[in-house]
Amino acid sequence: MSKTDSDIIQHTELVHEHTLFAEPIFEFGHFTVTNSILNSWIVVLIVIIACYVLKNKIKEVPRGAQNALEMVVEAFLKIFDGVTGSRERSMKFFPFVFTFFIFILLSNWMGLLPGIGSIGQVVLHDGHNVFIPYFRGGTADVNTTLALAIIGVVASHIFGVVAIGIWKYFNKFVNINALLEIPRKIKKDPTIIIVNPIKIFVGLIEIIGEIAKVASLSFRLFGNIFAGEVLLASMAAIFAFVLPIPFIFLEIVVGIVQALIFSILILAYLTMATSAEEH
Repeated sequence: MSKTDSDIIQHTELVHEHTLFAEPIFEFGHFTVTNSILNSWIVVLIVIIACYVLKNKIKEVPRGAQNALEMVVEAFLKIFDGVTGSRERSMKFFPFVFTFFIFILLSNWMGLLPGIGSIGQVVLHDGHNVFIPYFRGGTADVNTTLALAIIGVVASHIFGVVAIGIWKYFNKFVNINALLEIPRKIKKDPTIIIVNPIKIFVGLIEIIGEIAKVASLSFRLFGNIFAGEVLLASMAAIFAFVLPIPFIFLEIVVGIVQALIFSILILAYLTMATSAEEH
């Protein structure tokens, strides 16, 4: 085979593989728009339109879809009560946490729709025609899940500062109070010289725990959704018509479970952050 024939075959070969990173679609100034960002924007647009429509159709006496939605909200509030311990706190955190649930759920399910991952463009890269889909499930991109995790954890700290005050909250992590108590109370309680340094050390470990929260939240969600997309692509490659159907239903359930787990963990972090240390 001549070199020219080899080049022609190489350039006509189509490569399509699932990557850990989101592929760029186009440039907007200096900002690169990826297929996962594009998909996330669609989800946000769907949520905005749905909220606008529902807002204009809310009636004092619920009927039909509004009645079903109110049942869903009440069911979630009962779940939240089991974490927060009070309906007042559940109502306080509900708008923030439920928004996470809706966005993640729609992002998870968007990756299962026909055309997501299969409609795109062919780009020449390293001598190969590489297929880049226009849309990719937002939560199948670690950048999206990392952003969600950071927002959730940072928000828990903001809520904590507002609820118990900046000084008390700061002492959860850098326990200056425990250090100042040693010279004042050492005569009455000599064991304080052992106990309080342990408290200081535990507070520093809490800082590491906060970083671990971000990693845990982001990689758990990303890993499950990305693995599901790879599984469905593999099943479709083996037999495209019947074999993937049970796995699609499985991924629908996984999408709900992962959105619920992420939301409940954020709720737990908010509850812990807004509780005083002695509680």
